[in-house]
Amino acid sequence: MKKVAAIVDRDKCHPEKCGHECMKYDPLNRSGGEGFHLGVHGKAEIAEEVVTEMHKISAKMCPFDAIRIVKLPEELKQEPIHSYGTNQFKLYNLPTPLIDKVVGIVGVNGIGKSTAIKILAGALMPNLGKKEASYHELIHFFRGNEAQAFFEKMHDGKITVMYKPQQVDLIQKKLQGKVKALLEKVDEKKLLDEVGKQLGITNILDRDITAISGGEMQRVAIAATVLKNADLYIFDEPTSYLDIKQRLRMSTFIRDLATEQTHVMAVEHDLIVLDYITDLVHVIYGEQGAYGVVSGVKSAREGINIFLSGYLREENVRFRDKAITFVRTPEVEQRERATLCSWKNVEKKFEGFSVKSGDGEIHKGEIVGVLGENGIGKTTFVKMLA
Repeated sequence: MKKVAAIVDRDKCHPEKCGHECMKYDPLNRSGGEGFHLGVHGKAEIAEEVVTEMHKISAKMCPFDAIRIVKLPEELKQEPIHSYGTNQFKLYNLPTPLIDKVVGIVGVNGIGKSTAIKILAGALMPNLGKKEASYHELIHFFRGNEAQAFFEKMHDGKITVMYKPQQVDLIQKKLQGKVKALLEKVDEKKLLDEVGKQLGITNILDRDITAISGGEMQRVAIAATVLKNADLYIFDEPTSYLDIKQRLRMSTFIRDLATEQTHVMAVEHDLIVLDYITDLVHVIYGEQGAYGVVSGVKSAREGINIFLSGYLREENVRFRDKAITFVRTPEVEQRERATLCSWKNVEKKFEGFSVKSGDGEIHKGEIVGVLGENGIGKTTFVKMLA
């Protein structure tokens, strides 16, 4: 396995606006070989097998910072499970759903978490680093482990997957109608009343889908997911937009979904929630936008500690220079500050809802937090100030 790879950000690459510096300063091109060139997409490209540390020179010459030369872990022996193309993001290995368990996935943004669960959900067919691959090749790739049995069942249509995507706001923009009517359409279990109470959405069922908050939409999306019959439920960031009370309620709800007939997987950035809802955890490490590697499965506590420490002992991989630690913020000495803005008795009324505030002010050089449950008027209040 090569120890370095070239990553080209095609959105940043503009050959029509530059002097093709990556090609002019490429050590291979200058010695008569073929290094960086314009590929089929009209963007800079280089064959992956010829990339060396020397290409950092030509990468640095790009005026748009569109090229990176990244190191791959020396211990990385396997081929990618999926590649988005030459000099694009690659994912190595996959997390494994397990019956009667909640399996968590943790990693920074842009590291492949959503790619991994889209593959497991059947929304993305992995290509094994090629242009395309068949289920037969995929099953052979994972022979001898849990993933082989999973993909065999998926290929034979013996497993049904329901997937709650990350961007619930996009779902909201595509739908029209009352919340209750939309949920009734997907209620295969006939449990809308019970699930509505568990998720705390009973009071919004008669509202239009476009008139609910982000936290309410999150809970509606989760309800829509679990009201369908499935063998595997996948949740991508199920607690985003939720306040602390709702996160605790949601965590208990997701934990209870795992049974002797059901797999559950969750991607979650809130480490406290992840520790509470999961039995096992996969850590995804690598370099953002370049590659991601899925670790072996760990206990929830062990996986979270590995993510914080930045070191995988079994794989002998350090994926972060420094451990993430939490320290108490020192108290700031109070002093006179110039007033940036102030307000007196502001109020906004809607049909069935109102927000009001007494006197207040914000000073220059300070950070002010607005704390409260979802749907209680925080956004409306700051919009009034804006």
